[in-house]
Amino acid sequence: MATVALSSAAAARVTAIAARQGNPGLKLRLAVDGGGCAGFQYKFGLENAAADDDMIVETDGVAMLIDPVSLPFVDGAEVDYVETMGAAAFKVTNPNAASGCGCGSSFSV
Repeated sequence: MATVALSSAAAARVTAIAARQGNPGLKLRLAVDGGGCAGFQYKFGLENAAADDDMIVETDGVAMLIDPVSLPFVDGAEVDYVETMGAAAFKVTNPNAASGCGCGSSFSV
């Protein structure tokens, strides 16, 4: 069975977004699409419901959804939320990525 982790910081960020939108059931979706400067790119979205075939990962009461096509690309990865001086974003630490790009949003396998 595949494993993907959602950090407490990422769960807290989704909780904050959900509270601001008045939608406490909001879920984070992680998907992998072809494209980006390194071949594949991570896509994040917010959804109210899971699809029947989604893998659901929960941390601190927050669900992250991953579709079965994306799952092999992120098996063993951790999704975190990182704030730096210049930016704040969800970040994927992915052991499957052979290389990445400077922006951190695309990778190759």
